[in-house]
Amino acid sequence: MHAEGTGMSLDSVWQGREDGPRWHHIVTSETPTGGVALVGFCSDEGVRRNEGRVGAAAGPAALRAALSGFAVQEPFLLADAGDISTHGTDLESAQRELSDIVRDLIAAGNLVVVLGGGHETSFASHRGAYEALGNLQIVNFDAHFDLRQADQPTSGTPFLQIAEMVGKEAFDYSVIGISKPNNTKVLFDTAEELGVRVVLDEELLGLSPQQAADQALESVAGDKPIHLSIDLDLLPAWVAPGVSAPAGLGVALEQVYAMVKAVASTGRVRLVDVVELNPTYDIDGRTAKVAARLIETIVGAVNVASISKKPLEH
Repeated sequence: MHAEGTGMSLDSVWQGREDGPRWHHIVTSETPTGGVALVGFCSDEGVRRNEGRVGAAAGPAALRAALSGFAVQEPFLLADAGDISTHGTDLESAQRELSDIVRDLIAAGNLVVVLGGGHETSFASHRGAYEALGNLQIVNFDAHFDLRQADQPTSGTPFLQIAEMVGKEAFDYSVIGISKPNNTKVLFDTAEELGVRVVLDEELLGLSPQQAADQALESVAGDKPIHLSIDLDLLPAWVAPGVSAPAGLGVALEQVYAMVKAVASTGRVRLVDVVELNPTYDIDGRTAKVAARLIETIVGAVNVASISKKPLEH
C-alpha cells in the first residue's frame, strides 16, 4: 500500500490539448486551502469480498483521464493528492490511510473529491471527514443500500460501518435510486431500523429533472455538512456499462445530473466520492465520461471560496 502525494508526476497523469486553460493546466500537487483536492482510492478488494466483478481499482486513472481535458470556465484551485492502493488483501490498512488523507485535506479547508475504487471507499472517506468535522449528512445516489452485515468490510458494508461508528442517533443517511429487486428484505428492514430516508428508482420514473432535484433537496434539509456519494451503478447499464454491477432499470442521467447539482448547490458539500467505475467493462469510456461530467458539475456548483471562509462547525 502506498500514497503517491506531492512526489507524483502530474505530467504523466494529466494530459490534453494545449489550447487551455483546461484542468490539466491548473492541477498541482501543492495542497491548497479553500480549493478542490482529488485523491484516488485504487481498491477493488471490497468488491471481491462482496463477490462482485473486480476492476474498480483502475477507476481513478480513468477518471483523471476523463477530467483532464475539461475546459476551465472560472479559475479555481485544484490539487491532486495522488493515489492510495491496496496491496494484496489488506483493505483495512488502505482505508485507514485514505481516512487520514481525507481528514487532513478537509481540515485544510478543501472540498475533497475521492476517486474510487469500490464502494468500500465511502467508509474510509467518511471516517476522515467525521474526524475533521464531526457528524455529516450522507446522501448516496445508489441502486444498493450498502448496509450489509458481514464478517469483514466489503463494498456492501460501508454505510452500516458508518452507522456503527457514529451511533444510530447520529446516523443521517439518505439513499436515492434503490432497486427493490437488488436489495433483500433484511436490507430494507435494516434501513428502516436506522431511520434511512429511501427513494426507489421506480419512484423517480416520470419525474422531471427539477422534480427529482426537489426530492434530493428534501433529503439534505438542514445545515450539517454533506457527504455526497455517487455509485455509478445507479445509472442504466446502457449509460454506464463500466461498473461492478450494471443496472437493469437505473435512474436517468438527466435526473441524476439535476439531483447532484442541486445537492452541490447547497454549499454544504465537503466530501464527494465517486465509486464503482470499472474500466475493464466500459465502452468507449462512456462511464468514465459521465462520471467526470458529474464531478465537474459538483465542483462548479459548490461555492469553493465559502469552504474556508465560512467553515461549518458541529
